[in-house]
Amino acid sequence: MSAETPIPAVATKSEPPESDVSAGVGLAGLLGLVGWIAFCRAFPLISETFGFSGEFSPERGVLSGPYSALAALLFVAGPMAVWSILVDKVHLRPSTGINWSLKRSIADVIPVSSVKIMGIWATYAVLAGLYGLGRWYWDGSYLFAMEVLSAAVIPIVVLAVPYIVWIDRFMINPKDASWHFGAMIFGRDEWDSEQVKKHWRAWLIKGFFGAFMISILPGGFAFVVEADPSVVFSNPVEIAGLMITVLFMIDVMIGTVGYLFTLRPLDAHIRSGNPFLGGWIAALICYPPFVWGIIGNNSQIIGYENGTAKWDYWMADSEMLLLFWGAWLVVLTAIYAWATVAFGIRFSNLTYRGVLTNGPYRYTRHPAYLSKNLYWWCLHLPFLVTSGSPAEAIRNCFFLLIVNAIYYWRARTEEAHMLAEDSKYREYYDWMEYNGIITAPLARAKRRLLGRNGERGGPAEEAAPEPAE
Repeated sequence: MSAETPIPAVATKSEPPESDVSAGVGLAGLLGLVGWIAFCRAFPLISETFGFSGEFSPERGVLSGPYSALAALLFVAGPMAVWSILVDKVHLRPSTGINWSLKRSIADVIPVSSVKIMGIWATYAVLAGLYGLGRWYWDGSYLFAMEVLSAAVIPIVVLAVPYIVWIDRFMINPKDASWHFGAMIFGRDEWDSEQVKKHWRAWLIKGFFGAFMISILPGGFAFVVEADPSVVFSNPVEIAGLMITVLFMIDVMIGTVGYLFTLRPLDAHIRSGNPFLGGWIAALICYPPFVWGIIGNNSQIIGYENGTAKWDYWMADSEMLLLFWGAWLVVLTAIYAWATVAFGIRFSNLTYRGVLTNGPYRYTRHPAYLSKNLYWWCLHLPFLVTSGSPAEAIRNCFFLLIVNAIYYWRARTEEAHMLAEDSKYREYYDWMEYNGIITAPLARAKRRLLGRNGERGGPAEEAAPEPAE
């Protein structure tokens, strides 16, 4: 090991730096979700017991519709917000940028707040225009998201006014990125172009991923609420399928709350969006509309499912193997969902909203990416094809490796972003390099392979992509 690059002091500690998100936040949201699902499944019995009629009669059946899925967000967000404030007291953290003792008068903040309100309203208008231009938003599952956002736009526009005025009374520096965008619209000299870019990076992330997450809420929720135990527990494939769907549904619910509730008093605001162009490309290529026709599902570009039949086809003759393999897929999905739950109310792609060091992030810096990519290999078994063609199997494996590389690219750009933003993340990065159960062996092998001590090379690694300007 090179004497010129000593092991960082933080790497010798027994624990990583303290996480900005406690384990209780995600658990509170998870319990709220479980309670709401139990209510939706038991609704016919509840309505019969209390003699409800009409719209709430037992004949209506379980509450599995899209608006029940939407209501679930409140049962997830509410407990997480309560825990964050009452237990973790996040509203008192310096990272919120709030000083509750300031209590400026409304008259004092109106000059700043009015500019910020104009910036936010203009942002809503631009996002609405982008939704209108995107054809994919007006077809398929996205129609539900557009219906929800169309209904929400007036309340959001109206409520933005009292919220901004209220929060500006306590903000240490109320002239944030939104204010700079508003100042640009008003033609004021004080606006900063870097702050405007920061504003739009955050809002494009919220707009793009928020609509996507809302669009996929109803499907998994309905499947879970309507599941018939007598059918599900009839064979191991059905059991694994239900459990995997439940876990993905949890991921979607917690993730959607993360995108929608970026509130400063909860310390859940977006502190910065990823400034690297490579980070945006690597992330967006994995989601609609960019992913359609590019990755998976027999795509002619990066298709890794051509001629495959998934795991249950190949193991149909062995119930024991079906049980084992199904359980393994459930474990991988559980790790993926756990990684989202651990974020609590702060989950979102391409953003910096604090540093997470507990849960599965105690073992690897990227548990969601690791488990997701392993899941695809174990689910599709791309090296097995029904045609028996070695060429097709090789193609499938090659292109799934390409997908794995895309996620590695995403991980590297996210690390570069976080390393540049937060000294705590730099400490976490160094601690994991030598102590992470999964990360440390990989880092050690990399150091041996490259013949160096794995130094970071500064806040953002020298190999990081160029910023998107």
